[in-house]
Amino acid sequence: MKEKLRYRLITGKDDSSFCERISKLLNEGYKLYGSPSCTFNGEDVIVAQAVVIDEDTI
Repeated sequence: MKEKLRYRLITGKDDSSFCERISKLLNEGYKLYGSPSCTFNGEDVIVAQAVVIDEDTI
């Protein structure tokens, strides 16, 4: 099994797929770190959310 990273920054188009990716990580033990960020690329809203996991959870 691949070792989990303690910190991850997830980015993507603000859609249900992005929410599913974040939800999956939360189910794996990650926690939200800070507030999400967003920008507009001329077509879509792009979001970023940092997540972290405790060392003892890895």
